[in-house]
Amino acid sequence: MRNEFEVEGKWGFPIVRKQELNLNDIELISCADVSSKDTKNLHKGVHFFVDDYRFENTYNHPEKALERYGKYRFLLSPDFSLYSEMNPWRQIESVGKARWVAAKWQDAGKIVIPTVSWGSARSYEYCFDAIEKHCIVAIGMIGCKRNKRDFLRGYNYMLERIEPDAIICLGDPFDEMDGNLVVVDYQKSRKVVR
Repeated sequence: MRNEFEVEGKWGFPIVRKQELNLNDIELISCADVSSKDTKNLHKGVHFFVDDYRFENTYNHPEKALERYGKYRFLLSPDFSLYSEMNPWRQIESVGKARWVAAKWQDAGKIVIPTVSWGSARSYEYCFDAIEKHCIVAIGMIGCKRNKRDFLRGYNYMLERIEPDAIICLGDPFDEMDGNLVVVDYQKSRKVVR
């Protein structure tokens, strides 16, 4: 049933708690690039800003996924897609799955930073739910450049709702983005030397 965590909001998403993370020298590695033999990148956090099929196992087999990703310094929560053209039930499901995995990993003692994403304005009703205020959050800039106005509208709404202490931003931010941005180069996160 996956009902083991405290929930919040209309949709009953598991709550992702605020956690401390030293933001000096933040580096990320893609979940698609991790390896069981990797010893050189353990100081990095794992991101999930790749195609969903590469990390469906985080929800379907969370313990096994944690064995794969848990040795790294911290984890971003999975970034299940929230495309504007998706039906609302699919977007709600994506948010719920991401929150549940984050809560599960936090419960296992891992540092997990919630990834925040949004679709159209109608997704604002649920996509910022169940993240404690003043959390460090993560966002990805991949694919956002095509619709700057809508992205910034959602971004500013996220700032109002969550009031994040810091935002780990994978990719180049827009100049108009306010907040304590910690920018991480996307290409470097995918070009891992093992």
